[in-house]
Amino acid sequence: MAESTLKEKTSKGLFWGGLSSFLQQLLNAVFGIYLARTLSPDDYGLVGMLAVFSLLALILQEGGFISALVNRKEIRHEDYNAVFWFNLLVALACYVLLFFCAPLIAAYFRQPALVKIARWSFLGFVLAGLGTSHRAYLTKKLMVKEMAIVTMVAVTVSGLVGIFFAWKGYGYWALVIQSLVLAFLTNAGFWLASDWRPSFRVDFQPVKEMFRFSAKLMLTSALGILNANLVTVILGRYYSAERVGYYTQASKWSSMGSTVLSGMVNSVSHPVLAEVVDEKERQVRVFRKIIRFAAFISFPAMLGLAFIAPEFILLALKDKWADSILLLQILCVGGAVLPLCNTCVNLLLSHGRSTQYMWANIVLFVLILAAMYLSYPLGVTGMVAAVTALNLLWLFVWAFLVRRQIGYTLRQLLADLVPFLGATLAAIGVAYLLTSGIENRWWLLTAKILITASLYFLTLYLAKSVTLKESLAFLLK
Repeated sequence: MAESTLKEKTSKGLFWGGLSSFLQQLLNAVFGIYLARTLSPDDYGLVGMLAVFSLLALILQEGGFISALVNRKEIRHEDYNAVFWFNLLVALACYVLLFFCAPLIAAYFRQPALVKIARWSFLGFVLAGLGTSHRAYLTKKLMVKEMAIVTMVAVTVSGLVGIFFAWKGYGYWALVIQSLVLAFLTNAGFWLASDWRPSFRVDFQPVKEMFRFSAKLMLTSALGILNANLVTVILGRYYSAERVGYYTQASKWSSMGSTVLSGMVNSVSHPVLAEVVDEKERQVRVFRKIIRFAAFISFPAMLGLAFIAPEFILLALKDKWADSILLLQILCVGGAVLPLCNTCVNLLLSHGRSTQYMWANIVLFVLILAAMYLSYPLGVTGMVAAVTALNLLWLFVWAFLVRRQIGYTLRQLLADLVPFLGATLAAIGVAYLLTSGIENRWWLLTAKILITASLYFLTLYLAKSVTLKESLAFLLK
């Protein structure tokens, strides 16, 4: 693939991935604000307790085969077909197992209502099992625009459905129904957007060939889910559903921000880096360009969200969610490096380094367990801060592994990140000083956003940032 063609595909992928993620999360924000105003922290807490089980089942069902399919140089119908039927069978097996385990889950959290909630919620990953191969097909062919349209339609319709049932007084069932509608529409859309269809002539040999690579990804992803949801599991056991609800709400808004950015970068980073895996110098250039772009959008977005968190929570969700403010600020700091970590991981996966990816996550999981045990006496805030600090430090672990692979040094990493981090912190600092005397929350929120954004872009413009110049040129084009 020529340099210009790859650059064009990457730019279009980043644009559509970014537009899709932004509009999805904007819609989620609108729907989420209404639902948070209508539902109680207890409602969010009950549904949040089940998140780790649904996500783990999704990981087991997907099995790392999307990345395995994307990595294959030559791919056939038989490869997609084997993965489709294998994943569907695993999804059904996981559902049956969790269906009968629902009473045990409810007993662990001391919430009898979780039995029915769990049995309906877990249908979501069965629906997801129908679309794994189609999602891999679209990803492999960099059909980011088609995936963007599908997800935006699914988010819109499912959000409206959730609002309707919340308005009718269904409580936490509104959240359950919303998630099921989202899963159904997303995967149905992937079927319609893809011209690949499964057949009943099944040969599982491709699954066997990919399993060594994909199994490591599956285990690693499962550990990642546990890392991200251990706080919820601990809170659900030892604290009230209300406390879980506060954390779930904070995590939701933090994840919403980081998902926009990660979705934008991940939509192209793995397939593009895999495309140039045999050209080391070219891959380094591509990798650094993606890293700089990720930092360019991630630092101001996530640290800016932490900056406006008090006004946002109190104005959008009202005072009943005030206990979520500090948790949201801490989580946003950790979320700022998530797109950077994901880019490093995609570089490793493009070289087939699933073993390194797996062991790095195993070590991180053990350290998070230890950090939570040591910080438990400090309460919810202490545990969240400890886990966030570890996730920040782990960026340097991923960078070290990338250095061993392509020679990307710590000095290069700092050169790529520090300008954007410095511009962000300077803009926030000046905005804080200029707005400290404003008492009206609406005016304060507006002033914080406008001043911070203006100063950030002005700083980069005066510094003649190449990333800013290229981004503006592409948008104008």
